Amino acid sequence: MANTVVDAISVHHRVDVLCGRPSYDPTERRPWRLYQTESNGLVRIIRVGSTAFPRFNMKKRLLNYLSYVWLAVPRAIFLDCDAVLAMTDPPFLGIVGAFVALLKRKPYAYNIRDLYPDMAVGGDIVQPGLLAHVWERMHRWALRRANRVIVLGEDMRERIIAKGVEPSRVAVIRDGAELPKTAEPSTTPDPEIMRAIRGGFSFVLLHAGNLGFYGAWNTLITAARKLANDGVGLVFVGAGVLRAELEIAAAGAENIRFLDYFSSDQIPSVLAAPDVHIVTIKRGLEGVVVPSKMYGILAAGKPIVAVAPKETDVVSLGEKQGFAVAADPDKPSELVNMIRALIGDVKKLRSLGEAAHRAAPCYERSGELQKYLQVFDRLTAG
Repeated sequence: MANTVVDAISVHHRVDVLCGRPSYDPTERRPWRLYQTESNGLVRIIRVGSTAFPRFNMKKRLLNYLSYVWLAVPRAIFLDCDAVLAMTDPPFLGIVGAFVALLKRKPYAYNIRDLYPDMAVGGDIVQPGLLAHVWERMHRWALRRANRVIVLGEDMRERIIAKGVEPSRVAVIRDGAELPKTAEPSTTPDPEIMRAIRGGFSFVLLHAGNLGFYGAWNTLITAARKLANDGVGLVFVGAGVLRAELEIAAAGAENIRFLDYFSSDQIPSVLAAPDVHIVTIKRGLEGVVVPSKMYGILAAGKPIVAVAPKETDVVSLGEKQGFAVAADPDKPSELVNMIRALIGDVKKLRSLGEAAHRAAPCYERSGELQKYLQVFDRLTAG
């Protein structure tokens, strides 16, 4: 998403991107250099020689973060600019960005993708205590220092305002999704992918995405076990730090399946394969994590079952616009009853999908990206 944000801003502004070496995809890595620079129009990418260990090892991942900051901050201080933008990868980059903007005496925009330290504490990555307290104090300082805080949803906006930030300085810009052009013929889903995901189940629930600390996984697996005799399959497509743990929890359940990610050109078939998509956020992380995969599901015209607190955007927007039904993330029995009701109500299932199609244009990606350009036009003009 960072690439598309940069593309949007560079319509009117020259953009310098200070980034580290890729750690997700080894094929994207370049030979090590202390600093590497490449340019494309109004965008200049400065890649620092940070470590690039796999992200699933938390200790080595922290070394990636620290080496990136150690090399990026000195370079950032001496770059000529009119404004500073920071995102939340590394998790403490918003604080670092605020310090850099302060030293440079420049306006500061803070784009929050995941809310830290709330996510680290809520996901049991960091225990409540001195570290979490100091991190939170510094983060609140960074939020107050920001001229504009950009968040992914209304639930996250409420979290930020509760931390003492003026509402007028908090802007909601959603990730959105690219919609197919009306002139383009609809593609037929790949039958091999359909078979891989549906696998003989009469009704398929699909969770596609990262298997991290944010989800109500126990509720999903418990409910799936109870639905085994109803012909319901729960399919996870993706990876993450908790995948191995979830595979152990699901051991013996023949209606729970784990698949690796598919290639990007196969995503439309993945989205089309299930009867419903699962979007899950465990209680306590509402407004901390905002799953942006919701918009791709809407673009595919598929219903959503939100296993999430009612305060989350996926529940509030889903119920308001009619594309989702919600179950309490702490009550597997409620999810079981909901799925059984959907199985027996074809009309309801169809109406959810039709509502998803109608809602998708409200979150079209190009319109959301235009809001970034507006933010920086105002920020630099000021």
